[in-house]
Amino acid sequence: MELIRECEKLTVRERRSRSFSEDFRRKKVSELERNLVTIPELCREYQLSRSSIYNWVYLYSKMRKKGVRQVIEAESDSRKLLQMKAEIKELQRIVGEKQILLDFKDKMIEIAEEEYGIDIKKKFSGEQSTGTGSDKKRSPSK
Repeated sequence: MELIRECEKLTVRERRSRSFSEDFRRKKVSELERNLVTIPELCREYQLSRSSIYNWVYLYSKMRKKGVRQVIEAESDSRKLLQMKAEIKELQRIVGEKQILLDFKDKMIEIAEEEYGIDIKKKFSGEQSTGTGSDKKRSPSK
């Protein structure tokens, strides 16, 4: 079943009248056991209730039959944490690249100022320009 988009939500009647094959259910339980997907992700993707998914786990879980307990949500939290750490690392790399570009541009401006003898960078002084281009105050014309 495809990912159901937000605009294609099913009505309660449509959700109750559909059924999933046993093979599909076993596949989704297997994905849960291997921590490839989380229960909330399945709920959103297929518009299922949590209780339906837990019923599937109860019926089709290989680990349950062996008497093994699995904490499903805690493992997905650690997976999310690893993803977030990877994202932070990537963002830090990007910020580092941007800083190098800024330093390069500042050096280029400095070299150009020395080479051509003009001020390219804005120098902030105590008195700021009015922006009109003239020093005289305008008086209303008659």
